[in-house]
Amino acid sequence: MSTADLTRHAVHVLPEGELERKLKLGRPLRVKLGIDPTAPDIHLGFAFVLDRLAEFQREGHTVVLIVGDYTARIGDPSGRSDERPVLPDEVLDANAKEFAEQAFRVLDREHTEIRFNGEWLGKLSYAEVVRLARTITVARILERDDFAQRFAAREPISISELLYPLMQAYDSVAIEADIEIGGTDQLYNLLAGRDVMQDYGLHPQLVMTYPLLVGVDGEDKMSKSRGNYVGINDPPDEMFGKTMSIPDKALPQWWELVPGGGSHPDDPMEWKLELARRIVSRWHGDDGARRGEEHFTRVVREHQAPDEVPEGQLPEGDPVHLPALLVDQLGVGSTSEARRLIAQGAVRIDGQPAAEIDVPRASLEGALVQAGKRRFMRFSAA
Repeated sequence: MSTADLTRHAVHVLPEGELERKLKLGRPLRVKLGIDPTAPDIHLGFAFVLDRLAEFQREGHTVVLIVGDYTARIGDPSGRSDERPVLPDEVLDANAKEFAEQAFRVLDREHTEIRFNGEWLGKLSYAEVVRLARTITVARILERDDFAQRFAAREPISISELLYPLMQAYDSVAIEADIEIGGTDQLYNLLAGRDVMQDYGLHPQLVMTYPLLVGVDGEDKMSKSRGNYVGINDPPDEMFGKTMSIPDKALPQWWELVPGGGSHPDDPMEWKLELARRIVSRWHGDDGARRGEEHFTRVVREHQAPDEVPEGQLPEGDPVHLPALLVDQLGVGSTSEARRLIAQGAVRIDGQPAAEIDVPRASLEGALVQAGKRRFMRFSAA
């Protein structure tokens, strides 16, 4: 495989000519990617980056996945206007385990190392942290747009956030990375890794960044925290439906990055259908793609209930508070979102728009409740 194939879709490959030099070293390269374990799901945008790693593996190189169990206790500030919340240790550990298992749907286990950065960061003494902090200046850190904007707006920036790029850089020192890849929003952190590695007497890593896949909203990058993502473990009908919901303006990028481009139908709807078929087929096979499309046709296009509807149990009490029921049973994100769906006429009980927030229990016993286009449940009495 040529360097052009290995750098396909890359936005930055820095410094120029370094990949060719490293490939001539005559040994497997260590290609690093950091994992944020704040949620367990791998989405299509991250899977695109994993595909790039798999190309290196097919050439005999080693992928090193760095699970940020330690850095997640700070939270990556990249692209943020505020400090990230910190999750409990047991949640981070469970997420990391599930995330790694999903990654092996793309990567070769035999050519993958999984390392937790608490292994080395948790052992640094205070003196060693100070030594690490000397490798970069405050002025250099404030070159980052997100920090500069927050500093100019007099918004709080914790010292721990300023240390995050250095901790990620120290990961490269610990595993002696040859290459680190990430999204374009990680460029600063990846370049900081080069500086820190050199300060520790190591040959700096090559930096490669890739485009950020826009989410199903067509506005922001696909993100677990924003909830605008398609997970590779999503059921076929949900994966198909989410893909069909993307705005037309997102089609060119999704087509190029997710299934890999090529010719496509001219009609946007047919284009989107083919995109959804290809995405679902990859993760669930042709049969999954067929079932996902049948579900979409029946539920969204023909406005019928799906063939299989989960059954739910009504809570005690009469009347039933509908927003709470939608959150607890149908997976609506919040009661405020549930209220908006009700106000928009997007919540139906046996096909009729729900007109009340508090619904008589008898109206829900045995009824088919629909929230939005894809959430259905039939309720029985307690």
